[in-house]
Amino acid sequence: MATGTYVRLTKDQESSLQNITPGELNQPIDVQKQSCAKCEHCGQNLPPSYEPPADEDWATGIFGCTEDVDSCLVGLFCPCVLFGRHMESLNDEISSRGACVGHLVCIEGGIALAALTAAFHGIDPDTACLITEGLLFSWWVCGIYTGMARQMLQRKYHLKDSPCDPCMVHCCLHWCAMCQEHREMKLHLSCNDNPTTTLVDPPPVQEMTTTTQNNDDQVVADSSGKEIVPYEDLERESP
Repeated sequence: MATGTYVRLTKDQESSLQNITPGELNQPIDVQKQSCAKCEHCGQNLPPSYEPPADEDWATGIFGCTEDVDSCLVGLFCPCVLFGRHMESLNDEISSRGACVGHLVCIEGGIALAALTAAFHGIDPDTACLITEGLLFSWWVCGIYTGMARQMLQRKYHLKDSPCDPCMVHCCLHWCAMCQEHREMKLHLSCNDNPTTTLVDPPPVQEMTTTTQNNDDQVVADSSGKEIVPYEDLERESP
């Protein structure tokens, strides 16, 4: 083992350490961040040559409710059920029952309260005014919430804002918008369930032919050219 000697530093040699602050050598280095687009679903960086797909038109119009009678009836009498199905398919964290109950309390409950307010004329005018303002505000909030669901659908299938902003569509044409969204989702789901398949012909069957020979005449030759007599022939030749 090599031996060493301890050399004591002088004051002049130690003075250079006074300019070093603790942790100065462990400071992070500034690295220029890459300015590139990221995928909205997985967050991965996209190549510079990537171009997002262009937005397409809706398959059906906002007033095409008669094209699907079943969804039209469900959206007219039970829009909460239709909304629950939409949210469950768009967001895995939201259940169909939770979205249905939320829509039932906010939309259907508000409509029922407005009908009761209009039915009873003995309510104080100031109270009726407050109830009306509350109903209008809740309708505006519900329009924003349901409009956000429509935006999720548009981003998923690359659809245009038709006929206008999603929140405004639900504020003015809530029932028609629900039916249109259901028809669009139904169309895309049916396309995904029936993908185009390519038919490939199976390879031809190859038949193998076997030749039968008598064991007495069977002779096998090895790589050196010598003939190998089968074991049965050796037993037959032995005395």
